[in-house]
Amino acid sequence: MNLPELAAFLKSRRDRVRPADVGLPVGPRRRVPGLRREEVAQLAGLSADYYTELERGRGAQPSAQTLSALARALRLGGDQRDHLFHLADRPLPESAHGVGARHVQPALLGLLDRLATTPAQVITDLHETLVQNELAVALLGRAPEPRGPATGFAYRWFTDPASRAVYPAEDHAHHSRVFVADLQAVAARRSRDSEVAGMTAALRRRSEEFAALWDTHDVGLRRTDHKRIVHPTLGVIELDCHSLFSEDGRQRLLWFTAPPGTEGAAQLELLGVIGTQDMGADENVSSRTRR
Repeated sequence: MNLPELAAFLKSRRDRVRPADVGLPVGPRRRVPGLRREEVAQLAGLSADYYTELERGRGAQPSAQTLSALARALRLGGDQRDHLFHLADRPLPESAHGVGARHVQPALLGLLDRLATTPAQVITDLHETLVQNELAVALLGRAPEPRGPATGFAYRWFTDPASRAVYPAEDHAHHSRVFVADLQAVAARRSRDSEVAGMTAALRRRSEEFAALWDTHDVGLRRTDHKRIVHPTLGVIELDCHSLFSEDGRQRLLWFTAPPGTEGAAQLELLGVIGTQDMGADENVSSRTRR
């Protein structure tokens, strides 16, 4: 591991990220145009002392998870992220079954930072939650850490009945059809991708419902949807879900809204007040920890 070069690279990237780029206020006492060390640490979910040691060219070799968190916090593009992994002597994320797709694209992350008053999150095209804001955590709960195909909510939808509790039972058939049509479109676009082929093959074996819907060959990316979400405190919340796709289609920014004056809008306001205090073990999406 090249500690001096790693330290210099981190500092150079920190100096180039403006506070406004990550939703931080620009106060009159700020002496540098870029981020402070403690701000990078906070964004990456690290201790300030640990990050400071890294920038000083000391400390233990950072894990792949830590490097990914730093890449997100510093808004690194693909080449810059790969360089960070090289300097830390870690394998590139792409070497592990498409994990590279879990590096949140900076443009989507920048937009997410600006959606502070509405639930929002970034997911992959296989419905793996990458990062979310606090209101999305309060609305949807937390997901398990990435471990194989079950990371994706679409996969869990057909293999884990408990995952369906987020929607009313009478809406399950609709969501099943939409999930499968969406995955059909993804599979066509990524036709030679072993990750998608393996996931769909596993779902066909494990779920008769999925197999039957897959054989209808209905295709349609989920761009917008009207959803009823079951919240443990507020009850059923009716919201519109919108999607913004990355250029390569591998990631999506989702955000939830309700028309002004509706019950859903009032419930969203209450959601901002109660936050995550009443969330139990519901684990449908991951928290925004900037891992």
